[in-house]
Amino acid sequence: MLKESTYWYLFLLAGLFILVLLSIHMTIMHLDQLLVAIGIGSGDVLKFQSVLARGRQSFFMVSYIILLGAALYHGLYGLRTILFELNLKKGLQTAITAVLLIGGLGIFVYGTYVAIAAKMM
Repeated sequence: MLKESTYWYLFLLAGLFILVLLSIHMTIMHLDQLLVAIGIGSGDVLKFQSVLARGRQSFFMVSYIILLGAALYHGLYGLRTILFELNLKKGLQTAITAVLLIGGLGIFVYGTYVAIAAKMM
């Protein structure tokens, strides 16, 4: 079992990953006209063909999976930390940790499946 300070460090690291990956996402999705002007944009990012093309690229598949994992860890660990500040009994803390872990892993597996399936389309 890791120390609580290690979980906190991973929480901060996940926040950094979210910052970087969402910055890339915002640039691609919302500054596309600027990217087109300098020759690296694709045009209309909301067209279904553009969405499919991005989904088929390994970079996007991997970045979506990393973003999903980082966001789930960051959000669920943050929720766990808030709930633990209520001074709950040890058994309830263990149950909350188990529910969040199982739920987070389930969501991660499903989201990873979706990202891989989108790449195969």
